[in-house]
Amino acid sequence: MSTRAFGTFLRGTIFKSTLTFLWALAFLSAQVHADEVRPAYLELKAKPGSGYEIVWKQPVVENRRLPIDPIFPGHCELEETSPPELTGSALLKRWQTECDLSKADIEITGLRTSITDVMVRHIDKAGTIATYVVQPEDPVLKLGSADTDSVGYLVIGIEHLVGGIDHVLFVIGLVLFIHSPWMLFKTITAFTVAHSITLALSILGFVAVAQAPVEAVIALSIVFLARELAQPEALRSVLTRSSPWLMAFIFGLLHGLGFAGVLREIGLPEDALFSSLLLFNIGIEIGQIIVVGILICGLWLWRKVSEGLSLSPRLIDSSAAYAMGTVAMYWTIDRTLILF
Repeated sequence: MSTRAFGTFLRGTIFKSTLTFLWALAFLSAQVHADEVRPAYLELKAKPGSGYEIVWKQPVVENRRLPIDPIFPGHCELEETSPPELTGSALLKRWQTECDLSKADIEITGLRTSITDVMVRHIDKAGTIATYVVQPEDPVLKLGSADTDSVGYLVIGIEHLVGGIDHVLFVIGLVLFIHSPWMLFKTITAFTVAHSITLALSILGFVAVAQAPVEAVIALSIVFLARELAQPEALRSVLTRSSPWLMAFIFGLLHGLGFAGVLREIGLPEDALFSSLLLFNIGIEIGQIIVVGILICGLWLWRKVSEGLSLSPRLIDSSAAYAMGTVAMYWTIDRTLILF
């Protein structure tokens, strides 16, 4: 085989492989609910005399509760203090027990096969508060010997951004859409400022919006971005060409409401409201920096390869746009149907 023929063959192979990978990613993403990474919340509060009051918030995804449950020591009898209550995207259960749980081993069954964490808040008789994060790789919390996790909300924030596929796709779209480093910095900053504003306003009670419509519009924002990315630059809308940071700011307001839904489900401690909210938001920003950093490195490598093989520089943009658009349109239709 001649050198020219081999180069043509190699370019064709890379092109097909890229398309196959992106469409496979789109297919797999469509099978996973975009917000499956919703943490559960377990609160253990010591009663004045003896025993504990227990609150369990179990995430509900696509009208089905995630199959995870706390298992307490066998000798502990739980008494239900109120009927189960469906609040937004979580199932709320309340119990009480006369057992001393201060040194108990509590297992979260089903956690190993999930991608969900459990935020645990323990309040002893003296009012001392300790927080823990139970993760799938270690689903047993040993209260007597476990180390407290003072930055639990930071971890939840990072994992929600990195594991929340819809938010990741939007950030990927922004990085692919903008080629100027300075404009990319302004656009990502605008997105950050916007979702920080609505996250805080929603959690503090100044803004109240139903979560289901917000999730549907978030998916639609990715469809819009994917459509713009698929167009040649001359055919893109005036707003995205001249002021992409403004477009990111507008959609960032919506994404902030989506982030707020996670915090409302697990709850924020009233005695540490601002610090917990700050940690969660910082975690989101760290997760965003991780995604942007990895993507920029990957794009740099791709451009080096594409230059050497004379591949079209728009190959990755157009392929990613159609893959993103397919997934986001599926989410838009699915989330809209859920509303009815």
